Amino acid sequence: MMNSDKIAVVFPGQGSQKPGMGKDFYQDIPVCRQTYEEAADALGWDVAAMCFGGDENLHLTEYTQPCIVTTEIAMLRGLSERFGFAPSYFGGHSLGEFTALVAAGVFSLNETLKTVQARGKLMQEAVPVGVGGMAAIISEEIDIKKLRQLIFDLPVDIANINSVNQVVISGKLSALPEAEKRLTEALTGQKPMRFVQLNVSAPFHSRFMQPIEDIFDKVLLSKIKNIETKNAPNVTSNYTGSFHVDNVAQIRENLVRQLSNTVNWCENMCSLASQTANIFEVGPGRPLRDFFRTIGISCTSITGLAAAQKSFAGRD
Repeated sequence: MMNSDKIAVVFPGQGSQKPGMGKDFYQDIPVCRQTYEEAADALGWDVAAMCFGGDENLHLTEYTQPCIVTTEIAMLRGLSERFGFAPSYFGGHSLGEFTALVAAGVFSLNETLKTVQARGKLMQEAVPVGVGGMAAIISEEIDIKKLRQLIFDLPVDIANINSVNQVVISGKLSALPEAEKRLTEALTGQKPMRFVQLNVSAPFHSRFMQPIEDIFDKVLLSKIKNIETKNAPNVTSNYTGSFHVDNVAQIRENLVRQLSNTVNWCENMCSLASQTANIFEVGPGRPLRDFFRTIGISCTSITGLAAAQKSFAGRD
C-alpha cells in the first residue's frame, strides 16, 4: 500500500561519475568531509582527491565504484543533516544497490567500500580488455520477449531493462554489430530505433561475469561482517526486482547473482512506486529520473548542493 508521507531515494551506478562530484557538499557540510575521510581510512587512498581532481583513475572500475558510493553517501548524509532528509525506502541501479544498502543501514560504509573496490577489480578482470562490450537499445515500447528471441544464439545477454524504451545488452564486442543488424531488420517499417555502443571496458551483467561469482561470494563473506537485516525489506534488489528479505544468505545471493544477470530496473521502479510517490535521486548524475518518467512517475534529482537547496527550500 502506498504511503504518501514516506520518501524513497535511489542511487545511480557506474557511468554517473564525473570529476568534481560531491565537492560542493564536501566544502560546505562537515559530515560530508568526514565521510570522504572515513572512506580514505577504509581504502588507504585519498578518495576526495580522486573525486575532485582530474585523475584518470576515476574511470577505472576498481576506483570508480568506491568513489561513487562514497560521494552518494556523503551527499545523503549532507541532505539529512542540512535539510532533515529521511527516506524510508531505498533503491540503486547496479552499483547503486550497494549505496542503497548502506543508506538503509543494512551494510556499513567501511565494509562496503572495501567490497565494491574488490567487485570493481573482479569485473574489470573477468574478460580481457577489448573482448567485451555493451550497447543501449532505445526505441518505443521494447518487446523484451522478442528481443530475447532475436539474440538467443548470440554471445550477448540483456544486461539492463532500464525503462519501457531503453534496454542494454552485454556480451562479446564482436557480436554487437550482428545484434544491431537483426534488430534493425526486425523493426524496419515499424519503430525508430537507436543502437548506441557504450564506452565500457567489460560486459557487465552478462554470462561473462559468471566465472567471478564464486569469488565475489567469498569477498562478501570475508568483508561484510556486520549486516543489519531488519531494514533490508525497505531496499529493492536488482536481481529479483522486488524488495530484499530479512535474510543474510538471500541478500548475499541477490548481490552475487546481480553480477551476471539482468538488472531489471523497471521492476525496481515499480516496487518503489508501489510504496510512495515521493522519489528522489541522489548522486553525481541523473539517469534514473528519466527512467521513472517513462512509467509516469515523477522523480526529483539532486546532483549538487544548489539543486538540494532548490528542492528543500525553507526546510533548513
